[in-house]
Amino acid sequence: MAFIKPRLSFWQIINMNVGFFGIQYSFGLQQSAINPLYTFLHANPDQLPLLNLAGPMTGLLIQPIIGALSDKTWSPRFGRRKPFFLIGAIFCSLCLFAFPFSKTLWMAAGLLWILDAANNTAMEPYRAFIADKLPEKQRAMGFLTQSFFTGLGITLANLSLGFFKNIITGETTTSDGQSGIPYWVFGSFFVGAVCSIVSVVWSVLTTPEIPPTDEELRELKARKRGALEPIKEIFAAIKDMPSVMWKLALVYLFQWYAMFCYWQFVALSIAKSVFHTTSTGNKELFEQAVVLTGQVNGFYNIVTFCSAFGLVWLARKFSAKYVHITCLAMAGIALLLLVHITDRALLFAPMVGFGVAWASMMGVPYIMVVGSIPKERYGVYMGIINMMIVVPMILQTLSFGYIYKHLLGDDPANAISFAGVLLLLAALATTRIKKDVANDTDEVAIPVGGGH
Repeated sequence: MAFIKPRLSFWQIINMNVGFFGIQYSFGLQQSAINPLYTFLHANPDQLPLLNLAGPMTGLLIQPIIGALSDKTWSPRFGRRKPFFLIGAIFCSLCLFAFPFSKTLWMAAGLLWILDAANNTAMEPYRAFIADKLPEKQRAMGFLTQSFFTGLGITLANLSLGFFKNIITGETTTSDGQSGIPYWVFGSFFVGAVCSIVSVVWSVLTTPEIPPTDEELRELKARKRGALEPIKEIFAAIKDMPSVMWKLALVYLFQWYAMFCYWQFVALSIAKSVFHTTSTGNKELFEQAVVLTGQVNGFYNIVTFCSAFGLVWLARKFSAKYVHITCLAMAGIALLLLVHITDRALLFAPMVGFGVAWASMMGVPYIMVVGSIPKERYGVYMGIINMMIVVPMILQTLSFGYIYKHLLGDDPANAISFAGVLLLLAALATTRIKKDVANDTDEVAIPVGGGH
């Protein structure tokens, strides 16, 4: 007789997902604080893409490996998924605590590699945790609860920059005696370090995992455990990949290359357009630009959370394809307008469209392809879609430094405009995808925010 998973109460679902708050607070700091922190350590703007290589590389390498390992893990004492996101949270907290003490650029870049590896170690099994624990009819609620904590974590991380800027003064010095990281940055990272470990420990202590049945235990012991087995499965799935996913790969190439350009250069662009300064100019004005960037990013994440549920309805009513085309076009136009705005209050207007588009990017493409994916290979194809996200990011980190310096005139406004054009190209590429393939799932959850 098949095992029937028990229904969980609302508060039980909340408890199991609290850990997502800390993980996403960390990702929020990466969006708004890491690149300004690099500039405080005197990184050149054309160095920023390569300094961000850690995120996509660890996402490409860590998530598939951790996913495969957690599938084959069971401990009566520690469970299946919880050991991985607990270990990830511990290392994440240590890195966040150490980050603002960086005296050199290489130290900050090295810590980002460890931080991203830890975040991805926690992220991958946490999503599988929902499928493990919840009956099918409650999974939408489970993923939407993760969405809530995702939006909350990223938003508070972004807004924390302005909060601590107003109450903490002073700055560190670099190894060569120059001015370094302002002390107010420490506050945001220390809060992130506490949130990461405390929130995950809360979920670990309040949520037991469902033990495997005797049959499942026998299957676990019988599975091949060779190091190359997951890699063989990935290549086999790519060989059989539905055509709609190849078309999505082109959309993602433009879409995620553009998003990495935005995250890396938005603070520099706002510093130029609103405060008429650079990272090497008036330091006080540049710090104000960093704070304003955090507020702008926090605002679009609020819009993202508020619009995600509406996008589910629109995708069902008008087709996910046309919803995504519209959202990508809104995002492209938003970035093209953003670089010409000199009033700080008006910066938030185009970010309404950008926030709606971010909600679409995080969920609607899955609606477009899910009907073409065989259920028995759902997990591996979700991993391949994650690869489609991080590969464009890797290409951006390796290529955009040259493009920025030699083709865009070392101008951050041109970098943001370039990202806007790429998002319009992504919208155009989406037109090549056929209208939604019918599928038999009647529950779709759009995850909000997210990391690599």
